[in-house]
Amino acid sequence: MAQHIEKCDVVVIGAGPVGLLTSVCLSRWGYKVKHVDNRPVPTATGRADGIQPRTLEILHNLKLKRPVMAYNPARVFEVAFWDPAPGGKIVRTGTYPSCPSFLDARYPYTALLHQGLIERVMIADLAKTGTPLERPATITRFETNHADPAYPVEVDLKNLDSNVTTTYRTKYLFSGEGGKSFVREQLKVQVRHKDPISYVWGVMDGVVRTNFPDIKMKCTIHSDHGSIMVIPRENNMVRLYIQIASSTDPDFDPRQTATVQEVQHAAQKIFQPYTCDWDRVEWYSVYPIGQGLADKYTLDNRVFMGGDVCHTHSPKAGQGMNTAFHDAINFAWKVHHVESGFAQRSILETYETERRAVADTLLEFDNKYAALFSKTQSAAGDEKAAAQANKDFVELFKANCEFTSGFGVAYAGNIFNYTESSLSSLPQNLRSLILSHDKHEHKLRPGRVMPNSNVTRVVDANKVHLENEIPFNGSFRLFVYGGSTSSPQPGQHKLLSALSDNLLKTGSFYRRFMHKNHEQLDTHHDSDNPHSPFFSVAVTICATRPEIEIEDLPELFQAYRDRVYADDALNTPVPNARFGSHAKVGLTRNDAGDQAEGAVVVVRPDGHLGIAVKLTEGPDTVEVLEAYFSQFLQQGEWGGESGSSRFSQPQQGDMELGAHAASLKNTYIIA
Repeated sequence: MAQHIEKCDVVVIGAGPVGLLTSVCLSRWGYKVKHVDNRPVPTATGRADGIQPRTLEILHNLKLKRPVMAYNPARVFEVAFWDPAPGGKIVRTGTYPSCPSFLDARYPYTALLHQGLIERVMIADLAKTGTPLERPATITRFETNHADPAYPVEVDLKNLDSNVTTTYRTKYLFSGEGGKSFVREQLKVQVRHKDPISYVWGVMDGVVRTNFPDIKMKCTIHSDHGSIMVIPRENNMVRLYIQIASSTDPDFDPRQTATVQEVQHAAQKIFQPYTCDWDRVEWYSVYPIGQGLADKYTLDNRVFMGGDVCHTHSPKAGQGMNTAFHDAINFAWKVHHVESGFAQRSILETYETERRAVADTLLEFDNKYAALFSKTQSAAGDEKAAAQANKDFVELFKANCEFTSGFGVAYAGNIFNYTESSLSSLPQNLRSLILSHDKHEHKLRPGRVMPNSNVTRVVDANKVHLENEIPFNGSFRLFVYGGSTSSPQPGQHKLLSALSDNLLKTGSFYRRFMHKNHEQLDTHHDSDNPHSPFFSVAVTICATRPEIEIEDLPELFQAYRDRVYADDALNTPVPNARFGSHAKVGLTRNDAGDQAEGAVVVVRPDGHLGIAVKLTEGPDTVEVLEAYFSQFLQQGEWGGESGSSRFSQPQQGDMELGAHAASLKNTYIIA
């Protein structure tokens, strides 16, 4: 009898942030995920702890923010800078917002909570969708052999308690194993480091007894005795990053170790004249600073890697877990669109190009930031040089707040992110409808997140955050701005009527991917995907809430009754604009904000803007959108039967795999 081999859609290795969020997304959308981790239990203490403002928005959109915040993390609104003073002392030289007001963030702070608690939130979410997490278990072999064309990757997973190895056939293998990745090693993917390791730091979590005035704030401290970063934590704890060795030391060894007592003694000297003692230490580690980036994130668009498998850097900028979350959602929605028959397989190539470019930018910043942090301190006999170095460090911190907060993550132009060189085959009259950010005060910038705004939801008069109203459900989001020429009165919204009629026209990109059994579906309570699992529409109308009757709107928008909004809410920093949401995305023509253009703003499933197109009374708007989506949509009619977010579609074979497909025909076995 032939051996039975289990099948699944995705195998995920590693239950850190990137692996868990990947599983959460795919499990919610109905995919069968096999997820293993070689640790017997979740992270108990320490490791990553900083959740940046943009990541908080992502967690909110995933409905995971509330359970994370239930652990009562510390919140950092300001950063204090401390520098050397005469007599071997330190003095506060300034403060700066952690997330400056010009970023206009919903949550203008960094939340500090140890990684294990965040893991527990996602593990609980996996339990709700029926995806078990097997631990302790590890991967021992994998190969892309196409023995089963529908499940081309073969994976051996070993339970470390029973020593039983089980073989799986899967469509995708995703490695979130961390820096010591078996998958990356077997693929022979190199990690390139920017510079040799020059510094060694100790990190310690615990409860401290101190008279240092800023112990509840994030601080950077430079003194004659070394450097410290102070990070407040949950449960009255604090994390201290303490410099313990430098390549300028005569006996420097990047593998250097130090005892807890030695690191505490170093910290006490740096804190002088303030005292610092520990009631308890919860976690302690020593690490060398290094910035490394993997050459590839995939070789064949079947075996993928993310998180620390692909990029390593110092933890002091608070980017590791946040970058991993971005990796996870970028990978998940693209795999979902391929496997559900919506998009061409070639879109998977954009996972590496988008995420590797962001990681490269992060490493460039971290390389400068870590070096300045480690070097910036008083130099005997050259106080002027030391002062300039301290100033350079603060200026670098300020200049990179947009990036470190997460709002500076910008994807370059590609099939998803419009640029001036995109859609060159469109006639000029249609190209002129595309709203270039160069012409609109940089409000609508493809590749970046859409500006936030407040609106009033018509069905219940709630003031809501428009950009987060559509949850992260794998759909492209079409934010429709009606413009001031569209009255909510029956028959007087010509722009919205034209958009509705042309989107619902036979053969349109929207109609082709509508539910095929729509009449049999009960979508009465589904205001996110009443027509299609791949598109979700929200319409904002230039009127007050009492003026809008949903039954009077064009056919398309009546189905999205919970996603109809009045643009009558107060918005900062445009409080005087009559139509504040239109104003915040650059669609108003004057300072009063009472003359607004209509537009369709296409936002990718991960919240990054794709393209924005003016509304017209004819078919032109939809023609431009048709050209945009045709770059990556599957051709012909979609064959899915609805009723679930998961659809079985025949997948294309080797012809559309990446250029390196042949390199994975080998078998990788662990000794």
